[in-house]
Amino acid sequence: MRAAPGVHQGASPLLLQVLTGSAKGQNKPLLHKVTIGKSSENDLVLDDDTVSRKHCELEVAEGGVRVRDLGSTNGTRVGGSKVQEAIVPPGTVLKVGEVEIAIRPPTQKVEVLPSESPVFGPAIGKSLAMRTIFGVLERIAPTEATVLLEGETGTGKDVLARAIFEKSTRGHGPFVVVDCGAVSYSLIESELFGHERGAFTGAVSQRQGAFELADGGTVFLDEIGELPLDVQPKLLRVLEAREFRRVGGNKPMKTDVRVIAATKRNLLREVQAGKFREDLYFRLAVVPITVPPLRARREDIPAFVDHIVASVDLGAGLGAGAGRSPLTISSETMQALSAHDWPGNVRELRNVLERAIFMTRATGKTEIGNVLLSAGPTQENAVFSFDAAKSYRETRSKFDAEFETRYVKWILARHGGNVSAAAREARMDRKHLFDMAKKHGLKGGATED
Repeated sequence: MRAAPGVHQGASPLLLQVLTGSAKGQNKPLLHKVTIGKSSENDLVLDDDTVSRKHCELEVAEGGVRVRDLGSTNGTRVGGSKVQEAIVPPGTVLKVGEVEIAIRPPTQKVEVLPSESPVFGPAIGKSLAMRTIFGVLERIAPTEATVLLEGETGTGKDVLARAIFEKSTRGHGPFVVVDCGAVSYSLIESELFGHERGAFTGAVSQRQGAFELADGGTVFLDEIGELPLDVQPKLLRVLEAREFRRVGGNKPMKTDVRVIAATKRNLLREVQAGKFREDLYFRLAVVPITVPPLRARREDIPAFVDHIVASVDLGAGLGAGAGRSPLTISSETMQALSAHDWPGNVRELRNVLERAIFMTRATGKTEIGNVLLSAGPTQENAVFSFDAAKSYRETRSKFDAEFETRYVKWILARHGGNVSAAAREARMDRKHLFDMAKKHGLKGGATED
């Protein structure tokens, strides 16, 4: 079968995957020969009482993989039968002592060439990293594949989700957004699936959820990593069976939607920590896309700056459309913007430029010459300087207050001021976090659900 234009294919090596025991999840490529056993001298070490020091050997052979037992105590089994030496096909599951190991067949490596365009819908990026993402999305967007967008907050995952929707065959249908981190724990199920009248206190009328409202279109599940564990099986059912039940309802309802999900968390790490269901992860990550932070693609910053300045200036009625000359950026300012690390990514860049635009227009100038950037690590650490005139108790009190203020400000900023979502991540009581924000004068940016 010929590869599609722009796609190169090649086979990867066989892979040994440990399915049970303390080494569960460990992988080992089988390029030629691999020894397995409890001793550290082996290529694949299994710390299990049923495994011998040198248990068995696997070798790539004509027609499959040669399995050779090395005189182990508990034997090597294929299909329940002990073997001394046998050739098995890829896909076989071996039992080394009581540890199961799968011989995974080689997969086809598909390499998609970068897009020639520096834009994908409203998304911008001339860097190789972004054009590579655009190249994948150009092929995936017209399909029904579920897409998982991972990356730091503010990298533009929501913009990419909207672009995928607009370029899909469902672009004429509804696009319903559910921010799983901004909805309170008690209401998230209703937000997704709706509820019947009287289903819970406050449910005075029937309500449609996202999967009902988006029928024929797309549901964008933002911050999917915040979805409570007890709701995850219900989302999995929707993805697998394309049906759901409203909260308090008994009638299964069909839904025809495409799902796009996004998260700032590393979901594989969340799966390993038991905070996210493995089966749900694999249903969501049909097409996983990792959006790089802005500091990893600095060559995109000038294009972002030009776009933001033009759109914000015009949108505020301050630009050339209002009878004024368009704003320009000094070379020194552009260099400063390109050199900054942007921990808040594109969202932070936009906020900084909006402030600079209004200040520049207010002074009657047409060139943005000064921007206020957040302090770097060196300046942040400068607060931890000590005063010999102050006692230990006074010094510690000062730093405790400073830490508390900075932490509350930081955790609230990560969640757009939403106290419930911030408290869940910080693993603290929501009321206590809200009181801390109020204590330090940060309550203006904090909201309770």
